[in-house]
Amino acid sequence: MKLQSRSKEAPEINLTSLIDVVLLLLVFFMVSTSFVRDAEITLRLSQAEASTSPNTLDEVLDITVTQTGSYIVNGRPLVNSQRRTLRAAIDRLMGETRDLPVTIRADAEATHQSVVTAMDVAGQLGFVRINIETVTPPEA
Repeated sequence: MKLQSRSKEAPEINLTSLIDVVLLLLVFFMVSTSFVRDAEITLRLSQAEASTSPNTLDEVLDITVTQTGSYIVNGRPLVNSQRRTLRAAIDRLMGETRDLPVTIRADAEATHQSVVTAMDVAGQLGFVRINIETVTPPEA
């Protein structure tokens, strides 16, 4: 008996259903993704002007963050470094005036949290012109 071998057909892989599923997943993820910006800070860099005169202490709110994380507001040290103490000191000193610039100076050894707390308190009180100053230590 002679057995005939069948011609072997190459198996086909149908990619149509796979492509449909991938496209449906792509559309699902595009629709379900939210593009929300939780928090953002708008920075406006200042430019040097030769004709400006230096501000006096009455024209600017000056917050200094020391190495230990305590605050000095316009040359007056605060009794503690709590957020509510800083807020009360700024509120008492400035009253209802919110259009003056705020200058935050920090020691190089101060923690970031202390500086961010000062920025946050000033922002919550309604100050929008917040400047951060850096001081270059003298070279030895």
